[in-house]
Amino acid sequence: MRNDQLSVQSMDFAVSIINLVKDLKAKHESVISNQIGRSGTSIGANIREAQYAHGKADFIAKLQIALKEANETGYWLELLYKTGYLPEAEYKTLDSACTSIRVMLISSINTAKQSTNRDG
Repeated sequence: MRNDQLSVQSMDFAVSIINLVKDLKAKHESVISNQIGRSGTSIGANIREAQYAHGKADFIAKLQIALKEANETGYWLELLYKTGYLPEAEYKTLDSACTSIRVMLISSINTAKQSTNRDG
């Protein structure tokens, strides 16, 4: 199991998303639940893939995909909140976690790009 903060937070977030999907499916909501299930769990999967990247460019590309998935997940969370499927408190908690992951991803991408520029 990974112990770095980004891996831990993305795994915890994926667990929260899976639990949210279970709740949504119990309410017979399947369109958004399928979308958020894919994007919300893909964040951590791409972070995990980045840890075994084939070089710096592949590492950055995987983190950029994770960032795109996190951004998409934020959209689905907002849509679920605005359509009444997600209570405000739960929305704020999940959105805050998603935003935190995005901030860490942006920082990691920028750091990797800076080290690439120094190395190149």
